[in-house]
Amino acid sequence: MQPFTLPEFYVPYPARLSPHLETAREHSRVWAREMEMIDPSEGGIAIWTEQDLDAHDYALLCAYTHPDATADRLNLITDWYVWVFYFDDHFLELFKRTHDMAGARAYLDRLPAFMPIEGPITEEPTNPVERGLADLWERTVPARSADWRARFVVSTRALLDESLWELANINAGRLSNPIEYIEMRRKVGGAPWSANLVEHAADAEVPTAVAATRPLRVLRDTFSDAVHLRNDLFSYEREVTEEGELSNGVLVVERFLGIGTQAAAEAVNDLLTSRLHQFEHTAITEVPAVLDEHGVDPAGRLATLAYTKGLQDWQSGGHEWHLRSSRYMNSEVTPDALPGETALPSAAAPSPAGAGVPTPLGVGGLPGLPGVPSLGTSAVRIVPSLLATTPQRLRAHASVPFRLVGPTTLPEFYLPYGTGQSPHLGEARRSILGWARSMGMLDAVPGIWDEHKLIAFDFALCSAGIHPDASAAELDLTTGWLTWGTYGDDLYPVAFGRTGDLAGAKLSNARLRAFMPLDGPITDVPANALERGLADLWGRTAAPMAPDARAIFRTAVEVMIDSWLWELANAAVNRIPDPIDYLEMRRATFGSDLTMSLCRLAHASTVPAEVFRTRPMRSLENAAADYACLLNDVFSYQKEIQFEGEIHNCVLVVENFLGCDRERAVEVVNDLMTARMRQFEHIIAEELPALFDQMELDGEIRGALGRYIGELQHWLAGILRWHEGTHRYEEAELRYHPAADRRPFGSPSGLGTASTDIRRLVAR
Repeated sequence: MQPFTLPEFYVPYPARLSPHLETAREHSRVWAREMEMIDPSEGGIAIWTEQDLDAHDYALLCAYTHPDATADRLNLITDWYVWVFYFDDHFLELFKRTHDMAGARAYLDRLPAFMPIEGPITEEPTNPVERGLADLWERTVPARSADWRARFVVSTRALLDESLWELANINAGRLSNPIEYIEMRRKVGGAPWSANLVEHAADAEVPTAVAATRPLRVLRDTFSDAVHLRNDLFSYEREVTEEGELSNGVLVVERFLGIGTQAAAEAVNDLLTSRLHQFEHTAITEVPAVLDEHGVDPAGRLATLAYTKGLQDWQSGGHEWHLRSSRYMNSEVTPDALPGETALPSAAAPSPAGAGVPTPLGVGGLPGLPGVPSLGTSAVRIVPSLLATTPQRLRAHASVPFRLVGPTTLPEFYLPYGTGQSPHLGEARRSILGWARSMGMLDAVPGIWDEHKLIAFDFALCSAGIHPDASAAELDLTTGWLTWGTYGDDLYPVAFGRTGDLAGAKLSNARLRAFMPLDGPITDVPANALERGLADLWGRTAAPMAPDARAIFRTAVEVMIDSWLWELANAAVNRIPDPIDYLEMRRATFGSDLTMSLCRLAHASTVPAEVFRTRPMRSLENAAADYACLLNDVFSYQKEIQFEGEIHNCVLVVENFLGCDRERAVEVVNDLMTARMRQFEHIIAEELPALFDQMELDGEIRGALGRYIGELQHWLAGILRWHEGTHRYEEAELRYHPAADRRPFGSPSGLGTASTDIRRLVAR
């Protein structure tokens, strides 16, 4: 029996089938045999027989996922998928089952030679994986731009190289935490690679100007997550019970939440649905706007639309293939029988391409709802699918603002690190008051803060723990950045959120960029406290930096201020964010990269930039950032939910997603924090020493990285100490109302509190 019953999937678009299916099937058999993927053994192990290849039916997958591709292009795309699945099984047999880490690394190190961005392949292939990659590369890249080739190399290398992460976890018997799993699954699962092939199949490259923007990145990531989570549901039996795999989302959720397999499968399916809802939301609301902002021409807009539609086709087609392929758990599911069929054992022919073509997202203002084809196909499942998932979609917009929640009972936090305290704390406390006053942050208009509030917040206490060894000037600078970032975060909901003025917020961000010049002095005149504060801080921080470091730091500031726009856009429609989107954007709204970069850039002259870009270092920083962000969400829950009507809080996101109460949500969030901290420790103990050896780093670089790791530990401990010492989240401070003619942050708000504002009552 299957380990669980497959849940009801959200499949809002009908699957269509290419008329070139049989041609692709025959071609893929011939090609796989030419590459020696069929029958010959590798190291005494037979990877595939021709019967295996026929049963898996990768041509059917590609005919479903690329229904409009030409015959030649479908043949090529099918060969790519034969290759990638062969690689997966080849790597499993040769290295995962044998736990051969050294052999796996040597095997993977050779593969980049067969996908050069420029120039010919000069290495000689020695096995079917290398042979197949060389052949496919030479048949694909001549038709694509240099930008596409560079993106494809990145996604292909991630797909290959991060297989070592899976192998290391298997060797250690280590199950990843949910956040880590989603991040890594995108790389090893290959869906970003599939998204690149969607561009090739449709001959429609996303314009370079927007390819790296948040909307296009979210389209790719939501597509990837949905593809992988769907695959995890279908492959659980094969991977977990037969292959001993640990990289499966159902298993991760099952163990993390301590629930049964069926409940875990339902939770994974809910997350899959949430990611598809996020895909639709982004395609409709964010993609058109970013095309306008970058002035993309009609050809680029059509290419982006074709790409979006291609991702949409892939979701529906991939689902149909999983229902039919012998590779997966689907014995209890019977796909729809079609005209001319009496049963659908493995490969079935649904409606041909062109029958019931789905409307691309955003066309006509509709959320991609397709026309229903006349043939009996997957289209019959659309209406039940939409109805079944409507409550989840509506629940995301059902948060009641300003509801009374009361203080949050804090859990016991796991943090194995401590920190010192700067001897310059008292001086920094006095200095920040004078600085904030001179910048205009304590002015009665717009009335965000007054001196009482700034003293209560005590940002200098945070700086003194984060940088215990800083000089007085360095501590002032760090305190200034913390103060400025929090002031902006408090200002935007008041200045722009209450009126829904997203255009004004975008204009404000555009002006802020003018006060961070990469070359030369600031030429614009600051018009408000936020601009004055940034101009002052930028001059003191960026001037001593090298040009490259200055550009990196500016990007960190831009990431934070742009995340404020994301919050405003969600607030305008009262939309609780998708869990994954929230966690990834929370790093930006918290200013994690900005404050971390001050530590990172201090070692830029010693540590090569490529070291900081490695997966273990990025994972270390992300784990630390997530711990700090989630810590803040637990402390700030009452402030944000009751007093500010906020929706950007992970405790609320978990409540909404799991349908649980606050106490359970806090428990889950704390478990996530603990899991991220355990991962932080694991990376330091296991992954970084291996990375340092692999990169052959010398003692000076290792020493600098050791100091940087210590600074991250101080960063974490300093943030915890500040949360325990600040008055920012105390109910008495939240109810503090400094003047009757203004309502700064922290004053009573929401239902039942209007009576505290006498002037509003008199004005009625």
